[in-house]
Amino acid sequence: MKKIYVLIITALLCNGVFAFGQTQSNQQPLNVIWISTEDMGPILSAYGNNVVNTPNIDRLAAEGVKYTNAYATVGVCAPSRFSIITGMYPARLGAHNMRTGDHNNFKWPENVHHKSNKGVLDKSGKNVPEYEVVTPPYVKPFTEYLRAEGYYCVNDNKCDYQFNAPFTAWDDVFGGGSYKNAPDGMPFFYVKNFYTTHESRIWLRKDKPMTVSPSDVPIPKYYPDLPVVRNDIARKYSNIEAMDKEVGQLLSRLEADGVLDNSIIFFWSDHGGNLLRQKRAVGNSGLHVPLLIRYPDGYRAGETDERMISLMDLGPTVMSLLGIEPPDHLDGKAFAGKHEQPPRKFIYGSADRFDESTDMQRSVLDGRFVYVKNFMPELPLIYRNRYREQIPMNKHLIELNQAGELEGDAAYIFMPTKQKEELYDLQNDPSEVNNLANNPAYANKLSLFRNQLYQWQKEINDRGFEPESEIVNAFWPNMIQPITADVVISTKSELTYLSSETVGASIGYQIGGNIGSKQWLLYSKPIQLKPNEKINARAIRIGYRASNITTN
Repeated sequence: MKKIYVLIITALLCNGVFAFGQTQSNQQPLNVIWISTEDMGPILSAYGNNVVNTPNIDRLAAEGVKYTNAYATVGVCAPSRFSIITGMYPARLGAHNMRTGDHNNFKWPENVHHKSNKGVLDKSGKNVPEYEVVTPPYVKPFTEYLRAEGYYCVNDNKCDYQFNAPFTAWDDVFGGGSYKNAPDGMPFFYVKNFYTTHESRIWLRKDKPMTVSPSDVPIPKYYPDLPVVRNDIARKYSNIEAMDKEVGQLLSRLEADGVLDNSIIFFWSDHGGNLLRQKRAVGNSGLHVPLLIRYPDGYRAGETDERMISLMDLGPTVMSLLGIEPPDHLDGKAFAGKHEQPPRKFIYGSADRFDESTDMQRSVLDGRFVYVKNFMPELPLIYRNRYREQIPMNKHLIELNQAGELEGDAAYIFMPTKQKEELYDLQNDPSEVNNLANNPAYANKLSLFRNQLYQWQKEINDRGFEPESEIVNAFWPNMIQPITADVVISTKSELTYLSSETVGASIGYQIGGNIGSKQWLLYSKPIQLKPNEKINARAIRIGYRASNITTN
């Protein structure tokens, strides 16, 4: 009987008939839940790591699909999350530098401020102020497509999009929000962000109990086997185990609330590992992430999927699973659901400015080989970065290198200058320390990847070649942030219409007792107001200042 029901679920998913309440046999519309974590490669027990114990995440893998070739577009938070919310390559739209401003969490338009000088220079030596990326007018947060189709969207609570999150992107993005607040009968999209595995927690959680022994942890070849290295890796693994408990608590709540088995659950990390030569790296160690999807009632339970996936595919895939056709302009591709697209052959990554440090690297990965092109080979691979040097092992390794005390593979990542090209075979060299770019036996492979990178950069018009100050000036001419035009409210045939002269603006509105609250409904079609009912309306385009509030 269960097998028959699974077949029914499969058919419904493939046809998107769960969407918008269009269900068969009185099935409720599907919800979607994202469990996002920070700074973590696929080093979970579900992926074969026997040192770390993650039973709750293992449950998701056992009851869902495990993807083994999922990758971020950038090995650091903000550009990666830009690609996730927009479904676009950061390097295509000028969002590739980390980071543009204080946009980690949502701010109301009146509370958004930008520093004119934060002590950062671009590759031409010019000042880089705080700013927001201005996307083309057709680019929207993908959640607006969900909201337009009747989904209640909650983000608890990280944004970090390279622009302040528009108030039109989420129903609730204020921190501590819950799917329980969705109106009765309304399906939801709920994002829960766990910070426990973030780079900063290596030092912020240093006094927490260690659940993984330093003597048990594996050491990548690019680190020397030292007590400080073992201790920080053990802290990293202990943080993963702590995060797993948080996931377990969330799953218990979902189960108790009766929504676990009527929801598609995604589990993913925003980019690869959080230690030196992992976070911010453009190769496998910086981009490779875990990805699990648990469907209702055992659909595809226990399967392993080896297709190549980019994190910017997540939004289009959610849309596809809910029967919503993703727009054509997206770089992201749906890998499941009604609008599934053919699998990718290659993943493309980028690395540029990280905080006060500037470089330019691009990469191509196919699941086995990693190709890296260094556009500033005169710079060292491991550059100074104040933030990451708060990790004890990072600071210590830099000091050992300066004293000339590292050797062999442990010295590899401290190359004072970089080769123009790097090529690694992950099957034989998972630590990416044996560069095959100058090996004649791999000449054809090198040529293939070199050409793939050239074609990709040409296709997206890679903006990494532009000084960041010029990109900022293109977004905000003369460093003046554009302002979204006020909303015009008009009435025709008893319907209320909202419009803004700013091309690409999204419009939010409040009516009746909702006026003055935190929540703004997304305008997607004419509104039927009650007699004498009031309406407030406000517009916003990504990267622009919000309009004034218009009242009828």
